[in-house]
Amino acid sequence: MDAEFTDLPLRNLADAALDAARTLGADHADFRVERVRGQSIALSDGKLQSLSDADDSGLAVRVIVDGTWGFASAVDLTAEAARDAARHAVEVAKVAAAMNTERIELAAEPGYGDVTWVSAYEIDPFSVAAKEKVALLADWSALLLAHPVVSHADASVYQVKECKFYTDGATTTTQQRVRLYPQLEATAVTESGFDDMRTLAPPAGRGWEYLTGSGWDFPAELAELPDLLAAKLKAPSVEAGRYDLVIDPSNLWLTIHESIGHATELDRALGYEAAYAGTSFATFDKLGSLQYGSPVMNITGDRTAEHGLATIGYDDEGVAGQSWDLISDGVLVGYQLDRRMAQLKGFGRSNGCAFADSPGHMPLQRMANVSLKPAPGGPSAQELIGGVENGIYILGDKSWSIDMQRYNFQFTGQRFFRIRNGRLDGQLKDIAYQATTTDFWNSMEAVGGPQTYMLGGAFNCGKGQPGQVAPVSHGAPAALFRQVRVLNTVQEGK
Repeated sequence: MDAEFTDLPLRNLADAALDAARTLGADHADFRVERVRGQSIALSDGKLQSLSDADDSGLAVRVIVDGTWGFASAVDLTAEAARDAARHAVEVAKVAAAMNTERIELAAEPGYGDVTWVSAYEIDPFSVAAKEKVALLADWSALLLAHPVVSHADASVYQVKECKFYTDGATTTTQQRVRLYPQLEATAVTESGFDDMRTLAPPAGRGWEYLTGSGWDFPAELAELPDLLAAKLKAPSVEAGRYDLVIDPSNLWLTIHESIGHATELDRALGYEAAYAGTSFATFDKLGSLQYGSPVMNITGDRTAEHGLATIGYDDEGVAGQSWDLISDGVLVGYQLDRRMAQLKGFGRSNGCAFADSPGHMPLQRMANVSLKPAPGGPSAQELIGGVENGIYILGDKSWSIDMQRYNFQFTGQRFFRIRNGRLDGQLKDIAYQATTTDFWNSMEAVGGPQTYMLGGAFNCGKGQPGQVAPVSHGAPAALFRQVRVLNTVQEGK
C-alpha cells in the first residue's frame, strides 16, 4: 500500500463523519477517502508531446435518511471537513425527500471487519522515472519509423494508481489498484491518402512490468506492424455481403462491452439509467427466458479476474468481489447489481457492482469484467478458420455504433484477413459488421479454447450524470459466427 495514503488519518476521519451522520438521524451512512493518481505520456514521431500528472484526493459521505439518498464530499482531509460533509449529506437527503418517489433500501451484506486488498502487479509505474518511460516509448517509435512505409508514429501510455478507504462500520476496506493503457500507432501517408494501424495490446490491471515483458510482447508486435500496414495499403476493398466471421478477442471484447455489458446492467434494464447511452432491450421480464445467443454462449460477470480493470476486493458499498453467470447456454440468467438494485428486485445480495470514479462522486452501479467463456479443450483460432470456406478474420477494435437499447449495432476493426477454403488469403479493408444483438450472438457457432482467450478492455467507460468513467475488462476466446452482414464503409459513406 502507498504509505502516503495509509499515513492519512483515515479512521479518525471516518469516525468523525459516521458519528455525525448517525447523530443527525441517518439510517445508513458510509464513508470513503480516495486518492487517484494519473500520469499520461504521449510522443509523436519519437518526440515528447505531452507529459501530465494528476492527483485527485478527497473524502465522501453517503447517507440514507428516511428512505432518501444524501451525499456530500470535501477536499480537505480533516475531521471538521468530514463532519461538515456528513451534515451536508443529511441536509441533501432531507431536501430531496420531497422529490423522492421510492424508498431506498439496500440488500444485506455480511460485515468483513478490517480488510486490505492490493491488485496483482509487480512494479508500481509511479516508481519508474518519467525519463525512463519516455526513452522506452521513443525507442519503440524509432523501430516503427525505421520502416519506409511508416510516415508517422504515435506512442502513449496512461497510468493510474487508485487508493481507496471505505467503511460503513461493519466493513472497513483499504485497497489499492494499478492499471496501464499503452498505445502505439503507425501511419502511412501516400499520394492517395493515408492509413494507420495500432498494436493490439489491451489496457490491463498490471504495473510497469507490462511494458517490459509480462503479459505482452511489444517488441515482437512492433516488428511486424509496419509490414502489416504496408499490406493493408495494397489490400482490396471488401465486397459487401454476408460472410462467416472469425473474430479475435482483441475485437470481440468491444462487442461484448456494448451489446452485453451495458445491456445487463440492471439499472439500465429497469430504466433508472437512460440519459447516458439509453436503457436496454434485455428487460427484467426476459430474465430466464431470453435466448440471447446460441447454446455455446456463456457469459460471466466477474470482479475477481486477475489483471482485470474492474477487479476489486470489495466494491464501494463494502460488497466482496465475486463471479456470477449473466448468460448460460445462450439464455439470460442474471444482471449486474449494486445493493439498491439487488434489494429492489429481490436478488437478496448485490454482486459488487458499485463504483465511484472520484471522491467527488456518489457510487453508481458500474460494469464488472463481463466475459465470454472459452470452450474447455476447444479449438484454436486456426482450427476455427479451417472451418470457413468464405469469410473474414477480424482483429483489433476501432469504431463502433449501437442504438439506445443496446440492440442494433455495427463495429469495425484494425486488421481484416480474407478466409478462402479454410486459409487466410491476404488482407481486406473498409469493413464493418452489422447486426442486432440477438441475431449476432445466435449466429455464434463455436468458441475457441482457453489458448485463444484474452482480456481486452477500456479505461473510460462512461455512465451517469454528472458523468463518471470506469475501467473495465472483457475476456473472450476467438469465436466463429456464421453469415453476418458485412458493410463496405467507403460505399456506406457516399
